[in-house]
Amino acid sequence: MSHHHDRDDARFDEQGNTRPTGSNYIVNDTSNGGLDRRGFLRCMAWAGTATVWGLAGGIPTSFRLNRLSFLTEAERRSIFFAQISDSHIGFNKDANKDVTATLEEAVARLNSLPQPPALVLHTGDITQLAKPEEFDTANEVLKGVKTDRIFYVPGEHDVATDNGASYLRRYGRNTKGGGWYSFDHSGVHFVGLVNVLNLKAGGLGSLGMEQIDWLRKDVSGLSTSTPIVLFAHVPLWTVYPEWGWGTDDSEQALGLLKRFGSVTVLNGHIHQIMQKVEGNIAFHTAMSTAFPQPAPGTAPAPGPMKVEPDRLKSVLGVTDVTFIPGRHSLAVVDATLSGLPPAFEAASHEAMLKRQSARKNIVLAPNEIGIDNFKFAPATLTVKAGTKVVWINKDDVPHLIVNVENKFRQSPVLDTDQRFSTILTKPGLYNYFCSLHPMMQGKIIVT
Repeated sequence: MSHHHDRDDARFDEQGNTRPTGSNYIVNDTSNGGLDRRGFLRCMAWAGTATVWGLAGGIPTSFRLNRLSFLTEAERRSIFFAQISDSHIGFNKDANKDVTATLEEAVARLNSLPQPPALVLHTGDITQLAKPEEFDTANEVLKGVKTDRIFYVPGEHDVATDNGASYLRRYGRNTKGGGWYSFDHSGVHFVGLVNVLNLKAGGLGSLGMEQIDWLRKDVSGLSTSTPIVLFAHVPLWTVYPEWGWGTDDSEQALGLLKRFGSVTVLNGHIHQIMQKVEGNIAFHTAMSTAFPQPAPGTAPAPGPMKVEPDRLKSVLGVTDVTFIPGRHSLAVVDATLSGLPPAFEAASHEAMLKRQSARKNIVLAPNEIGIDNFKFAPATLTVKAGTKVVWINKDDVPHLIVNVENKFRQSPVLDTDQRFSTILTKPGLYNYFCSLHPMMQGKIIVT
C-alpha cells in the first residue's frame, strides 16, 4: 500500500477543481470469503447509529464510530473513500444560516480520520442556485480535503439555471453526455451517473437511454469479481415516490449489474441515512452538510427542516466507505458533524411540531397561484383568455415553472418570495410542473 500525500496547490486548476493525480491505494480483497448480503436489510431501514458494517456469512458485524481511534493497523489501512453530499452553498434560510461553515466542518471531519480518504465523491447539490460565486465557494472549501481527488455528479440545484452548462464547464472534462463517466481505483470500478436532467412532469429522477446504453458498454468488459460503485444524486431505488425520491428507469441500469458479486450504490438528495440491500446491490443515501429533510411521509412535503441549533450537527454529516482486507463487501460509516449518533427521529418530530404551529395560510389575490409545501395552490385555476397568472414561491427552496405543452415560456428559478407571471391569451388547457421537483404539477384552464 502506498502512503497518502496531503493535497498541494499544483493538484488544483485555476478554478479550484481537483486534478486527476495522486497515488493513494488500498490493499485489494483477494479472498474468497463469499460474504453474503442476501437477506440482510431486504426492506428499507434506518441506520440509527454511526456504525461500520461488515457482513460475514450473512450476519452483520460492526464497530462504532468512537472506535476509529482504536482500530488495528489493518483496519486503518482499510479507510478507502468518503462521500459528501448536498452542500447547498448559497442557502441561507432558517434551517441553516451558514452552510459554508458546516461544509467546512465536514471537511475537518474527513481530515480527522485515522487514514485520509483516497478519494472523495460529492453526490450533488453542490450549490443552491448554480451561481458562479456558489461554485467558487464550494471549490475553495473542498480544496481543504486531504485527498488526491474529488469526483462530482450534479444535483438538480446545480443544473437549475442552465440545464447543467455551468456545471459541465467546471466538472465535465472527460465526461460523456450530461456529465456521466467512470474510472478505476485500486481494483474498484466507479461509475458517476446523472439523473437530474430532462425531468418530466410527474416523473422521478431519470437516466435516459443514452446513458443506460453507455453504462452497458462501460461494464461489458469487466470481470464479475470486480467491485462496482455507482454514485448519483437522486436515489437509484424508490425511496418515496410521492416526494420524487427515486429514479424512474433505475431498474434498467441496475439490471446491467446483476452479474457482479459486489455493487454499492451511493446517493444524496434526501438528506438522511437510509439503506437497503437487494441481492448483490447495497443502496445507501447520505446525510447533507447543509440541512436535514423530514423522514418520508412524516410531513406534508419534503424540504429544509429547521431543528434546534444544538441538534443541527447531529443530523448533518459525511459518509466514509471502507474496504476491510479479507472481506468482500464494502462497509459504510456515517459520521455526524457532532460526533454523536444521528438523531433524525427526534429532530424530525420536534421540527414538524414547530413547523405546523408556525405555518401561516397564504393570502392570494385573484389569478395567483401559491407554491407552498411543494404544492401548487390552487392545483387547478380557471381564468378567462387574456388574464395574467402569477406564481408566488413561499417555500424555502427554489422552484422552476415549465409548461408541458410549451405554450408559455418557463420561469426563471424562483427563490423564496419571488414571483413569475405570464399572460394566457388562447383558450385551452395549460399543464405545468416544477422541473426541479417534477412530482409538483398543476393546470390552468383558459376559457
